[in-house]
Amino acid sequence: MELLHEEETFDKIDFLGKKLAGIEFNACTFKNCNFAESSFSGALFIDCTFETCNLGLANLDQAKLQTVAFRNSKLLGLNFSRCDNFLFAVSFYHSNLDFTRYVGKKLKKTLFDTCSIKEANFAECDLSEAAFLNCDLYQTLFNRTNLTKTDFRTAYNYAIDLELNTAKKTKFSSAGLSGLLAKYDLVIE
Repeated sequence: MELLHEEETFDKIDFLGKKLAGIEFNACTFKNCNFAESSFSGALFIDCTFETCNLGLANLDQAKLQTVAFRNSKLLGLNFSRCDNFLFAVSFYHSNLDFTRYVGKKLKKTLFDTCSIKEANFAECDLSEAAFLNCDLYQTLFNRTNLTKTDFRTAYNYAIDLELNTAKKTKFSSAGLSGLLAKYDLVIE
């Protein structure tokens, strides 16, 4: 595969188990591609979109994701905390992010729109001004996480300990308040 791809569309390509090390993708679109168990180690993605792709268990060690959008994709078990931090910026729409890790990542203003984010780990992240719109956060961990101005108003199934996180002007709906009291084992009717 060539080392530089610009403004290309990749449709129905099977990258299963492939290594993309050292390859740069600039303003590319990936549609219906299979990246399961592939290695993005050292690859660079700038202004790229993944649509209806499977990236399950892909290796993201030192992958550079700079303004990358994931739409209708499966990202099961990805460890985003292994991505390169320089200009790291991602957004997620209608995707499955179950069992993903973001430990220590700067995700300020990141958009999670209508995603399943079950059993994910956001420990020590900066999620300030991020938005979880219509997201299922069942058993997702927030620990020493900056949640300043984060929007959880339409998120559900979360349990957030406000004593272990920074939560100033964080937005919650009244229906979601039970997720803030979960550690107290209360019966709320």
